Amino acid sequence: MSAKPRAADRALEFVRKNVLGIAGAVALVVVAGLAVWTVNCPCETTPGFILLGDTHEEPVADWTFANDVPLCAIQIGIWGRPHSVNVNCMATPEGELFISCSVGDQKYWCPRVQQDHPGRLRLDGVVYPVVLNREMDPARLDHVWATRIRKLQKPAVQARQPGGGGEPPPLDTPRPERWWTFHVESRG
Repeated sequence: MSAKPRAADRALEFVRKNVLGIAGAVALVVVAGLAVWTVNCPCETTPGFILLGDTHEEPVADWTFANDVPLCAIQIGIWGRPHSVNVNCMATPEGELFISCSVGDQKYWCPRVQQDHPGRLRLDGVVYPVVLNREMDPARLDHVWATRIRKLQKPAVQARQPGGGGEPPPLDTPRPERWWTFHVESRG
């Protein structure tokens, strides 16, 4: 009789160790995956978490240098957690910065941006603390859309567009009704 409880105890201990080992391995894979995701994303159309890079704390008044950067990344807080995505950004001739969001009402992040929404913008590896506001004025939307189309004429910018680039859109391309844009200002 004493041999049977010892065999059952050994089997239970074996199962417990294996379950703990498997749980530990799964936890390690999840932590490693999150680390890789945090460092590498947003990537293409996959959202990311925290934008990494050197932080530029001084306010930026003239964002025209953004027109030389093919793609930007924006990070905002949604329900207490960071969410980042790749976006087109474009500076008007006046130096104001905007980010583009096609079919904004169907995107996860666009409808969640509130008035004076704090965020972080990464341009060419540098992260800028910013504030976002959705632009609603039709005349300003048209002005920003024209700025976006002009930026897309640059081959390096067009090459980073979804679908691998191709030909840039004609300069007289009308602004789609469901195109959203957000005004970006330095927070500092």
